[in-house]
Amino acid sequence: MEGTPRPRTGAWPNTPQPRDRLRQSDPFRRQSPASQQKPLPQIPTLKTAPTTPSEPLIPAHIIDAPTQRLYATAFWVALCTWRIYDYLGLQESEEQSLWLFMKWVAMDGVFLFGLPGLRIPWLEWTSATMTLIFLAHAIADAMLMFRIPIPIMAGFAALWRGVWGAYETAVNEHNVNPESVLFNDSLILGRQVIHILPEGSAIMNPEREAFCIDQTRTEVKLPITINATEPIGMEIVHVDLETQANSTLSISKSQLKQMHKEASRLLTYSDDPDKPKTLYYTVKKPGLYVLSKVVDASNLEVSRKNLAHTVVVPCPRVDFPPIQQDTCRGDVSNVEFEVIGTPPMKVKYRKRINKDTQQTTFENIQPEDFVSPLLKADHNSLVVPRRMDTEWARARKVTVPLNEGLTVAGEWMYAIDEIVDGFGNKVRYSNRDQAEQEKKNAKYTGHNLHQVLHVHERPSVELAGCTPQRPMKVAKGRSASLPVKYGSTGRGPIKNTSYHLEYIFSPQRDMTASEGHSASPQTKKVSMDSFNKQPQISEPGLYTLTGVSSDFCSGDVLEPASCLLQNPPEPELKISHQNITDQCAGRAIGLVVDLDLTGTPPFEVSYKMLRTGDRHHKMEIETINGLRGQLQLTPREAGKYTYEFDSISDAVYHNQKLPKSLKIEQTVNPSASATFVSNRKQTVCIDQAASFQIQLSGEGPFKVDYEIVHNGKRKAQPPLENVAGNMVELPTPVLRDGGEYTVSLVSITDGLGCKEFLKDEAKISVRHQKPKVGFGLIEGRRAISVRDDTQVSLPMRLTGEGPWTVSYIDAEGKQHTAHPRLPNDHVQVAKSGMYELTEVSDSLCPGIVDDAAKGFQVDHIPRPELRIANREEYKVKGSDLYRSEVCEGDEDAVDVLFGGAPLWTVSYVETVKPLHGAVAPKNKDIRAAVNRAPLRMDTSMAGTHEYKFVKLRDNNYDHSPRHFTPLTIHQTVYSRPSAAFTSPGKTYSFCSVESEGEEVIPVTLHGQPPFALEVEIKHQGTVKPELISWNDIASHSHNIRIPHSRLHLGKSSISLRRVSDARGCSRSLDSTTPRVQISVHDAPTVTSLEERSDYCVGDRLNFALSGVAPFTVLYNWNGQARKAAVASGNTFRRLAEKPGEFVITGLQDSASTCKSSTNITKHIHGMPSVRVSKGKDSYIDIHEGGQAEILFEFGGTPPFEFTYTRSANTEKHGKKAGQLLDMRSEVSDEYAMKIWASEEGTYEVVSIKDAHCSYAKPGVPDVKGSKQKKLGYY
Repeated sequence: MEGTPRPRTGAWPNTPQPRDRLRQSDPFRRQSPASQQKPLPQIPTLKTAPTTPSEPLIPAHIIDAPTQRLYATAFWVALCTWRIYDYLGLQESEEQSLWLFMKWVAMDGVFLFGLPGLRIPWLEWTSATMTLIFLAHAIADAMLMFRIPIPIMAGFAALWRGVWGAYETAVNEHNVNPESVLFNDSLILGRQVIHILPEGSAIMNPEREAFCIDQTRTEVKLPITINATEPIGMEIVHVDLETQANSTLSISKSQLKQMHKEASRLLTYSDDPDKPKTLYYTVKKPGLYVLSKVVDASNLEVSRKNLAHTVVVPCPRVDFPPIQQDTCRGDVSNVEFEVIGTPPMKVKYRKRINKDTQQTTFENIQPEDFVSPLLKADHNSLVVPRRMDTEWARARKVTVPLNEGLTVAGEWMYAIDEIVDGFGNKVRYSNRDQAEQEKKNAKYTGHNLHQVLHVHERPSVELAGCTPQRPMKVAKGRSASLPVKYGSTGRGPIKNTSYHLEYIFSPQRDMTASEGHSASPQTKKVSMDSFNKQPQISEPGLYTLTGVSSDFCSGDVLEPASCLLQNPPEPELKISHQNITDQCAGRAIGLVVDLDLTGTPPFEVSYKMLRTGDRHHKMEIETINGLRGQLQLTPREAGKYTYEFDSISDAVYHNQKLPKSLKIEQTVNPSASATFVSNRKQTVCIDQAASFQIQLSGEGPFKVDYEIVHNGKRKAQPPLENVAGNMVELPTPVLRDGGEYTVSLVSITDGLGCKEFLKDEAKISVRHQKPKVGFGLIEGRRAISVRDDTQVSLPMRLTGEGPWTVSYIDAEGKQHTAHPRLPNDHVQVAKSGMYELTEVSDSLCPGIVDDAAKGFQVDHIPRPELRIANREEYKVKGSDLYRSEVCEGDEDAVDVLFGGAPLWTVSYVETVKPLHGAVAPKNKDIRAAVNRAPLRMDTSMAGTHEYKFVKLRDNNYDHSPRHFTPLTIHQTVYSRPSAAFTSPGKTYSFCSVESEGEEVIPVTLHGQPPFALEVEIKHQGTVKPELISWNDIASHSHNIRIPHSRLHLGKSSISLRRVSDARGCSRSLDSTTPRVQISVHDAPTVTSLEERSDYCVGDRLNFALSGVAPFTVLYNWNGQARKAAVASGNTFRRLAEKPGEFVITGLQDSASTCKSSTNITKHIHGMPSVRVSKGKDSYIDIHEGGQAEILFEFGGTPPFEFTYTRSANTEKHGKKAGQLLDMRSEVSDEYAMKIWASEEGTYEVVSIKDAHCSYAKPGVPDVKGSKQKKLGYY
């Protein structure tokens, strides 16, 4: 009967039958009809075999298999119960966890690994299964015996959320599913589906390209894009830019066919009639082009898209007008270029100065008062007005000057690199284009792309080695080089250029005594092709340089600039002779020859001495330094001697042959003599006389004959007669001609009547002209600006022999005297005003003043000055300024304004008069690089502060007490108030909730009431302290009460943090100030875990509870009082289900009856909403180029920011969106917004955001970083 099925409630399933028993007959099996008609053959019954190992250890006929499984399970449950008992005992008696763990691991091992030995059906597991079950029991033993928490409640909670959803308690104290709150499909409703009907269209210049025409680009091809049409005719309206005349260009069918043929060569061309293709129409004239009409094969007008008109303009160009390329250093460049094109234009050019290159760009080049749509900043968004006004588009000519000072000599080049017009047409000029200009000849009429300036140094000249006082002597008929010394404003003379000299010449016969030159001197010009050459002069007279220039520039003539050329007379010789006779014997012993010479000393006289009978003669040369000489010929040998004078040479002429008649035979006779005391050459002024001392020897009285020789002419003077002494003064007449004079003693006659020939002589140099003085130039003018304490060196140009004595008067009319030593010397002056030269004299002679250069203007640079900014904010008493009072330690500063030249340095003295004691004054400085500098006021000490500015200097001037008036700033610094506990260190007790009769904390204050007090509360176990403030404390004693909202359970430390008084001063008290303690008992608190006060529907409000659980939270929801219980934990959490105001008013815990009152307000805002097309699915069909309006209506608090997408259209009323095409965000300050769209697709909003909250549809794709296509809207 063991195989008979019986219904058993709660029983284990029947034991599977062994295979041998399955083969036995079953009396309850239903028989088939065939078996009933023909019974099977009888099979002999086999004997029962012994029990096989697959049978249970306890035979099934004793205890059936289900019962055995029941017993095994009951035993396992008993072991588990015992295990729980040990676990509970472990918590109470704290027995060793390790021992219990080892105990139960062993017991579980014995049970689990012993169970297979019973061979109970369905409990015969494999070894791997037994090992996993054993490991699971071991882990459970470890968690229990070692008291590892088991998250049972979390598991049940997770199971609950998985089956019924995660419900939370809302603010109105009922459970809601957060998913239904967070994801509300009704917030975003509606969509707009736009379908573009297939329609033929045509558009000119769809990409809004820019076109221009010039000599190299004589034509342009205007693109015309056609879509789904085969036009047979087109009309284009052309508007001339200059005359604004309209003309219509008709394109015939044959022309269109040719345009198709040309476009078919492009890769973008498609033969498919439904695909767009671009045709190109060639135009050769500038102007505005509009596609006005397109007719297709059905003779219907094709739709045209109205984009910006296409404007073809002349290509921009730039040209340098021709100018003089050679200029001089210090001139202005005067370079300009002409820009021709459609404004506004941009030119990029480069400037090269020798080897230094700079690049510069001029932008927004346009005529004055020019108005154009091209002036918009964003050219890509430019929309040209549809009206046919082309005034703004025509080419304009604008001249751009580039004037700058040419301060460096060399080559200056300006080259154009690029020009861009207002449409963006760009013309670049390469180095090849620049080189083409160089290769063109003079007939080249193209544009000048660069301008080259050759900046030359200015020349200068002066004379070296020749002046009117030191003339240059040249033989008659011969020429000499005018000793010109060349220079320039650079280093040395200018190479590779000619020097063009201009000078005046007065012949010697026409010279005057005062000016030197005649009344009408000759003006001559000469050019020297190299600085190594000099002008040749031969005619005697005065030469003065008056001007110099190079091939390109004028220059300056420096002193000395005058040179005197003289032609001395040819030397001549006259001789007379006397015999030398012995006084005793009366015989001739020699010959004394008197030589009378005419010419320029020194002389060399050559003579031959021949004795009769000798075959050879003796040649002798006698050097004579004067105009007279005496030659004593005393031969050693007796004989007849012939003396023949052969030739004569002087300083100018050489080897002049003498007449053959100059032969003498010796005859001599000696007598008395006279000599000059001093033979030193005397120099006198023109129109003055000279005198000499003569010493006489012999027997008097004497008669002395003398003569004066000048310019080769001898003039005998009245003799000196009856001279009784040995010394006599020999005067000369007034010398009215400049040059060299020689005073020669001719003879002397003694008292016996004996006359002797004399040869002693003296020289006189007479100045040819009077010295002259005039002021020179400083930087090209006779005026200068300098500091008032700086002496100025005024340049003077002097002629004559130094040193000079110059008299001048200053601006006050006072006379001054200077003693320059050089021709180009300076005079030092200090005062400002006009200085005028009055007199001049050199080392010997008085002179004249040049009227054109007698004045020089000297101006003074302004001295530095000091002012205080915002002076009207001060109380002013003379030079004292009284600033507003400040508190001790506050930041305060004064802006000091400067005048003059940076950098400035001002020194001031800071004096403090403290409330107690005394402080020494401090000296400080302020250094400023700009004309405004701050003076930081010292407020570290209470009292009266004075800041006295005593010194001021700038980049030009040092401090001058005479020019600076001290300025004083006064300021009062109030002392800061103070506060202290009346009973420091005392502990005060408080309850966590407000109650009557609580203690107060007395505080003593010092300062000017009313006071404001700030107190710091530091709670035990916290790091960040709390601050409490009390205002309008009218007395010096005050009792403070700590608000219960600031009290925490346990010990807290109270310290005074800050105090301020009626003066506006405050003091921050440090941590060393004595404090008091408070003890707060059993007062629960509630604080928000988030600082924000604005929430959105779906957010969670989290609050931290302090106290002993359970808690009772009292709050108001939309004005209705509610109560919530928190059984465990220290967190109070509610889900914001609906908009409203949530206010927590109080909290109670289980530790005491104290109730803490609070007012924590949270504002819950509703989610924003948006309706597209009134919240419905709207379908609209438009033509290509048409537009459709999309209406967005918002709910919430503006401004609104929303994101909408355009996706591919699907079948109508399809729920699934097509492929995402575009995504765009917009902002609206209103509750409705309209957008015009012209592209096909399904438009729907995927996210919405208002001033407080935002919402997005679930599953919105992330398109950040993807390339978004701009949607067309207006």
